[in-house]
Amino acid sequence: MIFDKIKLGYGYSDLEPHIDALTLETHYGKHLQTYANNLNNILEGHEDLVKGKTLEEVLSDLEAIPEDIRQGVINQGGGVSNHNFYFSILSPNAKKEPSGKLLEAINKKFGSLDAMKEKLNSVTVGVFGSGWGWLVLDENGELEIISTKDQNSPYSLNKKPLITIDVWEHAYYLKYKNVRPEYVKNIWNVIDWAKIEEIYEGYIK
Repeated sequence: MIFDKIKLGYGYSDLEPHIDALTLETHYGKHLQTYANNLNNILEGHEDLVKGKTLEEVLSDLEAIPEDIRQGVINQGGGVSNHNFYFSILSPNAKKEPSGKLLEAINKKFGSLDAMKEKLNSVTVGVFGSGWGWLVLDENGELEIISTKDQNSPYSLNKKPLITIDVWEHAYYLKYKNVRPEYVKNIWNVIDWAKIEEIYEGYIK
């Protein structure tokens, strides 16, 4: 495989009760695997296009992808990249609040951590249909809250992700049914600020 799903740093039941084992196993093992399989099938015969590039670099330059496979790469490649990022920032032993430079940046931009979370929750819950809520760094290195539809990637918008919340129904429906706000509220229990601080430090270096 050219691009594959990440290895989970935790077991399927480790994020309970906030994310149940069956949801995680289905989400990671079936949905994400399907995106990875489909992406690699699309890229057959186009290996030179992506040689030596990360998937994020590919998604950052959509114009370089031939038109006949471009939408497929956006859909399936975004599915792999978005999910890999989502699973990478979750932890059963999550650091519950940011500190240092990231907390300073959040306070400066949004007034407080709670205000940022409230805004991100609102934007995420408000996604119509399937998509994602994001805290990103914009082109100027400023924090910004956005949403993307379907599997569109923030990298394609020249933005760098710090946090994402998946609100495709497969991310929460087995446990939360139609109550998306409850899932969005509870996921903060397993979003690991230590990981997000590490990502942020990498961006601003």
